Amino acid sequence: MERIIEAMARLIQAGKRIYARKLSFLGLFAIAFFGSVSILGALGLLPDAPQAPSAPAIVSEDSVSTNTASPLIAELPVRIEIPKIKLAAPIMNPATTDIAALDAELLKGAVHYPTSAKLGETGNILLFGHSSYLPIVGNRAYKTFNGIQKLAAGDVVTVYSSDTAYTYRVRTVAKESASDALIPLAVTGRVLTLSTCDSFGAKTDRFVVVADFVESHPISI
Repeated sequence: MERIIEAMARLIQAGKRIYARKLSFLGLFAIAFFGSVSILGALGLLPDAPQAPSAPAIVSEDSVSTNTASPLIAELPVRIEIPKIKLAAPIMNPATTDIAALDAELLKGAVHYPTSAKLGETGNILLFGHSSYLPIVGNRAYKTFNGIQKLAAGDVVTVYSSDTAYTYRVRTVAKESASDALIPLAVTGRVLTLSTCDSFGAKTDRFVVVADFVESHPISI
């Protein structure tokens, strides 16, 4: 029995010595580790701390512009075509509203009234031209707008600038008195009005065609 107690006492003492050495080892290791880290930090040799991944950017739909349309460009009309009545004529663009000057331009084709809208603008584009069914009239300019009274709602009218075709669809066709037919130039939307004219300023009946803008596209030159 005494031997057993003696053996247990020796084991306990050995354990204490091992535990004491373990604490000494851990203490020395801690001193060496933190000392090394301090030295490396002073020399700038420690690796940078890992950075958290950045969150993906979230773009609000409200902040994204949905207007991809090109800005409108005001253009002067140079030609008009209406396939249904086989109408094809040049368009003159005088810079004055003087009646004598407009009458002179009417001898060359259709005329764009200078204070009305241009192609690509909001407003009413007013084009007028002669119409005559007399067989003795040889100048085709006097028959520029012959047949526009035969147009009906839905018919297509194309007006050209130097490099773009503008398509309009007929809304109304009416016969009006020249003295009563006041054509508004400031309108909502993009409108085209065609009016016949025996002589600018003459008090005669005329046909007035109103058409609404449909689309425009470039033309090959």
